[in-house]
Amino acid sequence: MYVSSNRLCDPKNEGKHCGYPGRQRKRIIVRPVQAVILCILCVPCGLCLLLAAQDWAPRNFSRIDWQPTRAVEGASYVGTNTCAKCHSEQARSQPLSPMGLALQRGKDTQVLRSHPRLTFRAGPFAYTIECDGDRVIYQVSDGQHTISEPVLAAFGLGDAGQTYLLQHEGFYYESRVSFFNDVRSLDFTLGHPRKIPESLEDAVGNKVSRGKAVLCFACHSTASVKGTTLQLDRMIPGITCEGCHGPGGKHVTAMESGVHKEPSIFNPGKLQAGDLVEFCGSCHRGSFQVELTGMSGIETVRFQPHRLTGSRCFRPQDPRIGCLACHNPHQSRSRDAAFYDAKCLACHPAVSTEPTSGQSVSACPVGKKLCTDCHMPKFVLPGGHLEFTDHRIRIARTKAFPD
Repeated sequence: MYVSSNRLCDPKNEGKHCGYPGRQRKRIIVRPVQAVILCILCVPCGLCLLLAAQDWAPRNFSRIDWQPTRAVEGASYVGTNTCAKCHSEQARSQPLSPMGLALQRGKDTQVLRSHPRLTFRAGPFAYTIECDGDRVIYQVSDGQHTISEPVLAAFGLGDAGQTYLLQHEGFYYESRVSFFNDVRSLDFTLGHPRKIPESLEDAVGNKVSRGKAVLCFACHSTASVKGTTLQLDRMIPGITCEGCHGPGGKHVTAMESGVHKEPSIFNPGKLQAGDLVEFCGSCHRGSFQVELTGMSGIETVRFQPHRLTGSRCFRPQDPRIGCLACHNPHQSRSRDAAFYDAKCLACHPAVSTEPTSGQSVSACPVGKKLCTDCHMPKFVLPGGHLEFTDHRIRIARTKAFPD
């Protein structure tokens, strides 16, 4: 994808979406049987559905190219400050949450302000990410030649890690090295080969295709994608209120006019557990998306919706097992295992009872505290520098990762 030399946007506005969701930087392989299924699904709906801007509605959850953050035709965004006039509590905490900081401009990221000079070496290649006034410069050198470019965007809060986007010779690149919080330094970006690059240009990072750029920005920012086209000049960094609830222009007009019967806004919190998993899975990946990519094994531990639906206790109509039962998207998640005990006991009461119409099950005979430590074990991705909680709830009899 060609980009202008002085701004973070696609001047030709002709990006076409590759049709596969997620943030994985690996080549996506669709098996022959899956390709046939895709064709069968697409023909009755019309291929135009996959190329046109989606309607902002639950009926599109099952579409493989759908994310709630994509702008629809005529979308009118009002911004978090406007939302705060009526929703002050949520608007105060959400911008500081991992979702609110899912993407930041290079100069704005707290990680780089707190670590003004980061270095890394891979064979003959020396990397430096350094703050320079109101810019952050990403530099790689082989000792004789140097490539130096400004960091345009930082993907990820940095709580686990943070990866950088830059442009070189008219193309976007994903940085070959990322910041990892547990080691407070740089290391190879997940999905990048760990072998020594063959050239200085290869050492910069992976060239980002048009389709991947659409996917990355659609899941990490708000309003930066319209249909299948990048419109980064209109990008709102991070997932804001309107990223999940939809553009707020019509809602504000309805509220100000007093027509409260048609609020013209969407509330994901009213979805059933099954629909909510699909809603969140449009970016965090549900089982359909994971199956299409052909990925398996421990790599899938990062895809919480996919793992959750593999739990024996998952019931699509039961709100006690939906994403919002444990996580408030307006706040940072709790790292205290004890916080989640009450969530578990909503289905597994502390006192053993006989199951009643599938509404409750027997209590755990081993313990009533720190349930997730046993039933949602953690796994470390190779090179990931972080323990990921496996959302496939189960009696973990072994330490092996269950596919």
